[in-house]
Amino acid sequence: MLRVSARGEEDRRRAIGLALERVRSTVDVAARFQSDPVEFVHRYTRLEDRELVALGASSLAFGNVKAMRAKIAEALERIGPDVAQSADDPAALRARLRGWKHRVYRGEDLARLLAGGRVVQLAAGSLGAALATEFERTGSLRDALAAWTAAIRKEGRLRARRGGAHILADPTKGSAVKRLMLLLRWMVRPADGVDLGLWSLPPSALLIPVDTHVHRLGKNLGLTRRNDVSWKTAEEITAGLRRYDAEDPAKYDFPLCHLGMLQRCPSRRDEARCEGCGIKPVCRHWEPALPG
Repeated sequence: MLRVSARGEEDRRRAIGLALERVRSTVDVAARFQSDPVEFVHRYTRLEDRELVALGASSLAFGNVKAMRAKIAEALERIGPDVAQSADDPAALRARLRGWKHRVYRGEDLARLLAGGRVVQLAAGSLGAALATEFERTGSLRDALAAWTAAIRKEGRLRARRGGAHILADPTKGSAVKRLMLLLRWMVRPADGVDLGLWSLPPSALLIPVDTHVHRLGKNLGLTRRNDVSWKTAEEITAGLRRYDAEDPAKYDFPLCHLGMLQRCPSRRDEARCEGCGIKPVCRHWEPALPG
């Protein structure tokens, strides 16, 4: 019985790995890229601009995708083509963004975020270099991010009113900090037409950005049983994905996230919504179809 159980578990792991690769190979990257906030980062060529656009766009990456992209586009149009240069003058930047708003965040919050990021960028040579220094010093992604975000908040004088300080998440609070992990995925993973490979952290250290879509898919694949979207949940899902690529577990984020959005992945067996889903053969709601 034990041998059968172990063999069945190995068969399941193999089937999940094949399903994950099938999803990666079949996702319409070009079409999904155009609806993803990372597309804005690709519009810029200078590292200093790309870093600040990525910092801002990832921090605003929540809510309705169409509305979110419209707000990012409006903010970037107000800022102008030289984002880093605009961030060198915080008062002028706040003036340019006056009247802009995205959900709980206002123009002043975004301006302070970018201004703080610019100070850290100038001091270290780049935002990526600043984070790499903290990672080398602490040996911990979480501790490095905590120090890095604290420096940006301090330099930008981000305020707690209206949640302005939370435009940049605090990794010490226990949440999955999905937007920060999204930023890291964009900037650390090897350039593949979506992610840019601009920062020197090891991709193996990344955690997958966990939103409601990835969380639900993670549960349906059996990668986690946790019901909260927390740092521990992100660690569990990533640990599961490392079985299939220990060096680059976050590579599964883009296809899984967009699969979840397209399928409106349910928390139960649903004939209509599950039709055509790439992970249906290994989803826990369809387990009778699994081998073993």
